[in-house]
Amino acid sequence: MIPTIRVLMAMGSLQRLLPFWLIGMATLITWFSPVLILAVIYGAVVQFVVEYIMHRFLYHRAPPTEQSVFNELYRSHIGHHEFPNKPEFFTGGDNWYAVKFGLISVGLHFVVLWPFVGAGWAILLPVVAIFVGSISAFTFYEYCHTLAHLRVPKGWFGERVTRSHLAHHFQDHHATFHVSFGMGWIDRLFGTPHDREAARARFDRKTILSLGMDPDDLRLVTARKAYGVSFDSKSQPPAA
Repeated sequence: MIPTIRVLMAMGSLQRLLPFWLIGMATLITWFSPVLILAVIYGAVVQFVVEYIMHRFLYHRAPPTEQSVFNELYRSHIGHHEFPNKPEFFTGGDNWYAVKFGLISVGLHFVVLWPFVGAGWAILLPVVAIFVGSISAFTFYEYCHTLAHLRVPKGWFGERVTRSHLAHHFQDHHATFHVSFGMGWIDRLFGTPHDREAARARFDRKTILSLGMDPDDLRLVTARKAYGVSFDSKSQPPAA
């Protein structure tokens, strides 16, 4: 657990989110109401669904043809698949992205809620939901994700998380888009749970780490050079 916590403490996104989590907790304690507990639960569930949606539809979208855009996608996710054990690729390059996403979410919730519950509750509910519920869920996601990739003693919990997530990396990158423990229901809901037969049918030893792209694709080669990494296309995983 300690090595995992150390990696989490070094993550720029979590460092920037911490003050907002503290604000959310102070708000929850100061104006406590049972309704705010529901807000925390709502915020956590929404974050777990967002985790799935972003992973599946943003990070696993069709590779951009424009090199600068492709480089951003490489830094945010493709590089993580090619170098799954490098902590520098565990998160994207924009450490402020989560903060901006959270603030926009609070603003949108405020606009929607204001006509129904008034300005006070319209700001109180999303601040607690996003700053406490969603940030806590996001931190749990980062913990599960980091634990899955680190070579450390893991126990029952860690083994379950690792087995589930690494199936996405090394067996079938078209499935198992949830990462957080216990959130497999989201993949089942959207029809992307891990299926051994489907994984075997789709498995391609040459392209599994590059998300279906030829490892020698010029876009990949250029992106690797931009971030100072080299990829050995011969060191591919065994068949699924």
